[in-house]
Amino acid sequence: MRIFNKEIINNENQEVELMGWVANRRDHSKLVFIDLRDRSGISQIVFIPQNFASKDVFENTVGKLRLEWVIMVKGKVKKRPAGMGNSDMETGQYEVEASELKILTKAKTLPFEINSNGRELNEEIRMKYRYLDLRRDRMRENFASRYKIIKFIRDFLNEKEFIEIETPLLSKSTPEGARDYIVPSRLQPGKFYALPQSPQQYKQLLMVAGVERYFQIVRCFRDEDTRGDRQPEFTQLDIEMSFIEEEDILNLVETLCIDLVKKLYPNKKIKQISFPKISYKEAMGKYNSDKPDLRDDKNNPDELAFAFIVDFPMFEWKETEKRWDAVHHPFTYPKVKDVNDFWEIFKKDPSLIFAKQYDLVLNGYEIAGGSIRIHDQELLSAVFEAMGNKIEDIERQFGHMLEAFQYGVPPHGGIASGLDRFIAILQNEPNIREVIAFPKTGDGRDLMMDAPSEVDEKQLKELCLKILK
Repeated sequence: MRIFNKEIINNENQEVELMGWVANRRDHSKLVFIDLRDRSGISQIVFIPQNFASKDVFENTVGKLRLEWVIMVKGKVKKRPAGMGNSDMETGQYEVEASELKILTKAKTLPFEINSNGRELNEEIRMKYRYLDLRRDRMRENFASRYKIIKFIRDFLNEKEFIEIETPLLSKSTPEGARDYIVPSRLQPGKFYALPQSPQQYKQLLMVAGVERYFQIVRCFRDEDTRGDRQPEFTQLDIEMSFIEEEDILNLVETLCIDLVKKLYPNKKIKQISFPKISYKEAMGKYNSDKPDLRDDKNNPDELAFAFIVDFPMFEWKETEKRWDAVHHPFTYPKVKDVNDFWEIFKKDPSLIFAKQYDLVLNGYEIAGGSIRIHDQELLSAVFEAMGNKIEDIERQFGHMLEAFQYGVPPHGGIASGLDRFIAILQNEPNIREVIAFPKTGDGRDLMMDAPSEVDEKQLKELCLKILK
């Protein structure tokens, strides 16, 4: 029965069976050495001609081995000769003397080396052959760490009595920020679903439902123009809580981050505990940024400078649209006494209204953002109206939310963290594509799958769609 490479250290003088990829080959006189790679690491295999039935058998199997061929090897685990060990490998004091070899599949010559960290290569060719790029040690470590981070988050929130609930990926298109990706309905011709920019409305409806403590590791979608280190789809940690104030959310997230770093990244130093709170006005005035890098040494990736940015303005002026828009989103609670106070200040100067909004920044990046939500139906309608929406449009686009808020909605709030960015920073990676298994280019192309791509006329006809050229 097959064992993993790392297990040979516990099987000295035992016959074992290994499977994996040929990572390296070295010929020494009549002996052939290979490094065999599997998900657990590397083991050295030595092939001796005398262990095979004949010279021809040896030449037709071992003699033909090439890099990245997938093989099965059987043999006895032995201690390497004195002075011949490799202290850089977990299995470096052992080797397997092969007595049987089976070639499972062959491989063409790879389009690039995978023994390096890959940073020297053009990124587009790495993305085109991503399944090869992921064989690198660095990439395997990134995704092992990603899994550990997400598992830690789930365990942490489970201990705090949160429950994870999946929300729909096919929903309704509503004007909340970036463009939606829309999905045509075959059964309802001329109508469309939208992929969620976030589960914003669903998580608030879960608070109406009495869940009280919800979280989700969720895929989100935004049809944005090319913007550097962004992806059309990304992973978000979504958290929502009922009967809480701003401090409750901030304390929860701060504790989560501190505990996670201490457990999984003990080599990294958090600059300040508790995390500093900086007003939006102070951040812009002092740092000219709402996501300042507060590290003492900005060249030191093992220093983590967290900070909360608070007291954001509720509205910003959209010159192209000649209207006031929400800085965060329209469900954010404005710092007003009631709906009458809201209209009084808004009519005087909308820029004077602040929001119960907060961001978490780390080393110059925003890694999370959230707010206390409006739970008053009348105030929510007023915010939509202040943003230039007609009453009939508000009812058409958000009527389901306004109706739900008539059935007893608790005070609630939450936060969402961009996990890809957080993981990239912890892994000392320069961009989020290094911690996403199959990323897209900046303009949204999947070079490996050649997407987006055309669809045939039959599919378009079924969906009642026509391409305008």
